[in-house]
Amino acid sequence: MSGCKAMAASATPRPTAAESGTDRLGALAASLLRRPFPAFPLAVALSGGADSTALLLAAQRAWPGQVQAIHVHHGLQDAADDFARHCTALCANMNVPLHTVRVQARPAPGESPEDAARRARYMALAGTASAQGVATVWLAHHADDQAETLLLALSRGAGLPGLAGMAARFEREGMVFERPLLDVPGADLRAALREAGIAWVEDPTNTNTAYTRNRIRHALLPALEAAFPAFRETFARSARHAAQAQELLAALAAEDLRRVDDPPDIAALQALPRARQANVLRHWLRTAHAVAGSEAQMEALLDQVDACRTRGHRIQLKVASGFVERVDAPPPSDRCGRLAYRPAEGPERR
Repeated sequence: MSGCKAMAASATPRPTAAESGTDRLGALAASLLRRPFPAFPLAVALSGGADSTALLLAAQRAWPGQVQAIHVHHGLQDAADDFARHCTALCANMNVPLHTVRVQARPAPGESPEDAARRARYMALAGTASAQGVATVWLAHHADDQAETLLLALSRGAGLPGLAGMAARFEREGMVFERPLLDVPGADLRAALREAGIAWVEDPTNTNTAYTRNRIRHALLPALEAAFPAFRETFARSARHAAQAQELLAALAAEDLRRVDDPPDIAALQALPRARQANVLRHWLRTAHAVAGSEAQMEALLDQVDACRTRGHRIQLKVASGFVERVDAPPPSDRCGRLAYRPAEGPERR
């Protein structure tokens, strides 16, 4: 890990804000100041791309001296060293402390490269931020990223948690993360940098349409722009509605779990409507066992809960990487018992 600072001039100079009579970066900084203030010190996750570069510049304008940057060096492509050098130069010119951390992002067996890189990135950001006394880490996901996330969720038949898109604020690995640009189009961020004459680096993989998100970005978003110019705003609104609905369902599930107990009593579950049974069982599996069942698995489980009317009824259903089973209630009860979750052992654990 190293700490440094710098700034890159655009290879093709553009008119400055003073020359053009506008100041897009200043406007972006002003919009950040209108948000609820983050807890300080603040760190921006800086990749060197346009989005994180614009966020860092705007944050530094809004709160000079209270902003740091963290660059995660994945080492997965030849250009990774160039990204790190660019971030070092950018932060040195801005007099912003930069913390560069190298990670091992090779996927585990059965894990996608994207998931492995994401997991390693969050662990590195949270660990580095904590070590530096940072209270909040800002991520530069913007309105286009949110639209892509929503389209991916729709393509996979996701429920409300997926349709809620990316959260504006969340906690992971013991650190608070925020996404303050979710209502800002990506084109606006690039325009602000061009106007200010500031360069950024382009990730070569962004043009690789073998990745689903890139196919959405290059093929679907332009079509949506042509047909529905306001799609970013309307998609974001739908994601907010889904997030609010999911929050209510989570609150109801927590209340129902208190009613049916943990582990869930089968007779108490049967007293609930089927939709609430599904809601509370998903909540129980997620919060108590960190797993999520497929739609088919959950439907089969609900059928078995409904059919369980005697102590001798057997339940053993595969859910995620383990099994949901029925366990007897202690005698002399003639109740059907409770549900229990047993993680798979050995080769079945994936």
